[in-house]
Amino acid sequence: MFWVLLLLLAWAVAGTACTRLCLAAVRAATDDTDASQRDLTLYEAAFLSGGPRRVADLTMVSMARQRRLLLAHTGWATVVDPRGRDDIERSVIGAIGPEGQSRIAPVRARAACADAVGDLGERLVDAGLAVPAGDRTTVASGVRQVRLAALAVLGLGAIALLVPAQPDMPRGLVALWFALPLALTLSCLAIARVEVHPYSRWASPAGQRLLGTLARRAGGDDRTYLTCVAVRGVRAIGEPDLRAAFTHRDQP
Repeated sequence: MFWVLLLLLAWAVAGTACTRLCLAAVRAATDDTDASQRDLTLYEAAFLSGGPRRVADLTMVSMARQRRLLLAHTGWATVVDPRGRDDIERSVIGAIGPEGQSRIAPVRARAACADAVGDLGERLVDAGLAVPAGDRTTVASGVRQVRLAALAVLGLGAIALLVPAQPDMPRGLVALWFALPLALTLSCLAIARVEVHPYSRWASPAGQRLLGTLARRAGGDDRTYLTCVAVRGVRAIGEPDLRAAFTHRDQP
């Protein structure tokens, strides 16, 4: 019976995806550390929230607010002060190039690959706050795989129902059999939503807890603003012209 083969395939897809997600969640819980006494810098918060590219975005926004970097609404970055105050700022200035002007998109890409940002990530991994590179997509990717598995089960079930009905198996019973692996994937997603949400690609559970308390520890107005950019990304930018600069960064 052809529908039985489809059912076995549905169980294989659902079982594999759910198993990977469970293993990822267990691994994340095992690697959890207590870092409650540690304060995050803005660079660290940006990395844990959005990875190397978020660090580059934060650096450019910070330098633009200090009038040391001009970010035009057309998507161009121009160096005003060529003296970077730290390694990451110097990486951004170096990514702009010797002419002192470049489009924001390639600057962001080059700065995200700089050694200074890589060293920042390594320090966070050593501190137990960031997910190691080999496991970076474990929980988040596992959730996506389970979602895709649920769609695959639905598709396989639909194909099985479109096949001419077998004389000894009503369509309703065929649909019930396919509802079992679908229930497995949906219940796995529900448990993951309760137990391991939010699904972070970069921050470990300890890093996520520190991110949750970061906003309450912010001191001044400018730091609060940059904290929002670090955690939420460029969508937290309030200035229309500055927001427009990042809106146009990926346009040719």
